[in-house]
Amino acid sequence: MILSDFLKALAQLSDPRFRRVLFLGLGLTVALLLGVTLVFIALIGWLVPEGMVLPLIGEVHWLGELLSFATVGLMIFLSTFLMVPVASAFTGLFLDDVAQAVEDRHYPNLPPVPRIGWYEIFRDSVNFFGVLIAVNLVALVLYFFVGPFTPVLFWAVNGLLLGREYFQMVAMRRLGRKGATALRNKYWLRIWLAGTLMAIPLSVPIVNLLVPVLGAATFTHQFHRLQARSSGSADPDRGWKSPPTG
Repeated sequence: MILSDFLKALAQLSDPRFRRVLFLGLGLTVALLLGVTLVFIALIGWLVPEGMVLPLIGEVHWLGELLSFATVGLMIFLSTFLMVPVASAFTGLFLDDVAQAVEDRHYPNLPPVPRIGWYEIFRDSVNFFGVLIAVNLVALVLYFFVGPFTPVLFWAVNGLLLGREYFQMVAMRRLGRKGATALRNKYWLRIWLAGTLMAIPLSVPIVNLLVPVLGAATFTHQFHRLQARSSGSADPDRGWKSPPTG
């Protein structure tokens, strides 16, 4: 079932709304990382004098340029780790568009839902980004102790986070925060397994940039499947009432 949900999401990548969210997420991510790099370069130019005397070397005028190049190199290196979590956070801002595109194609009989407020979306995206970075920093230390099981730990940790956050954000559209949390807790293992499936492509450069959009789409299918199972209905299009406002 999890693989089926993923394949449905993969088959819908050509949807213009999917591509729009993908390009917006990547564009905002690149803009943010570039902006941070330019800020650091500007700070170096402001703090480092044009010329200074170094022990054993004498007067130099290239220290600022050297630090600027080092900053660019450091940001390129860090971007390999930060690109996906930052893109995931930005994609969260437009997750509603992905979920709606999935529902329009696969669940056309569902009643419409009001869009979640921008403040709530932004708050959840920032929280998700913070947790993703913090947990992966802790896991980075553990990687040294698990040896050949490092990929398994990486997939398990990020699968737990991706499953938890994406399912929560998708389910909130129709169940509200409390209802989404209750359904997530009820099927936490299934959601973790689905999140792990999403985490495996994180190890593949370029492909990992598709994970935020594919994750949102996959968990939209997963949500409707689990909601139908929880309500005892075989058809996700049936049994829906007006969504809660809270």
